[in-house]
Amino acid sequence: MLDAFAKVVSQADARGEYLSGSQIDALSALVADGNKRMDVVNRITGNSSTIVANAARSLFAEQPQLIAPGGNAYTSRRMAACLRDMEIILRYVTYAIFAGDASVLDDRCLNGLKETYLALGTPGSSVAVGVQKMKDAALAIAGDTNGITRGDCASLMAEVASYFDKAASAVA
Repeated sequence: MLDAFAKVVSQADARGEYLSGSQIDALSALVADGNKRMDVVNRITGNSSTIVANAARSLFAEQPQLIAPGGNAYTSRRMAACLRDMEIILRYVTYAIFAGDASVLDDRCLNGLKETYLALGTPGSSVAVGVQKMKDAALAIAGDTNGITRGDCASLMAEVASYFDKAASAVA
């Protein structure tokens, strides 16, 4: 996994070039937004259990066949595995948010996940719905302006949403 700084430097080095003004400006903006990133990660992390539990509860209310006998989340062992997987995806999304780069999400979480679910007979579309529900909850928590310094976080919230969308499309 490369953070945004290492990635830019590595790319420039591979081309044998100095960092461009636009690359330096983009990295400066990343630093300026660092506190916002930490706040978003802290809010999501501090509410991770609630995000996962509520997303799962909503998913199972919409798709009760998942928790019915014979369903993919039927039995406490399978339900625990489902919640564990949702928690892992959420955790890696927070890593991507903090790093400002989706490579950790791709490399350590999403690569091969769809194939694993196919092999287990887990409906990827249901997993994708669960990820979208986590996205909605995380964005509501992270975008809550109560108790924080006011500022424009639209681009950061769009970035956060993109990591969830990437995870949902990877398993669908």
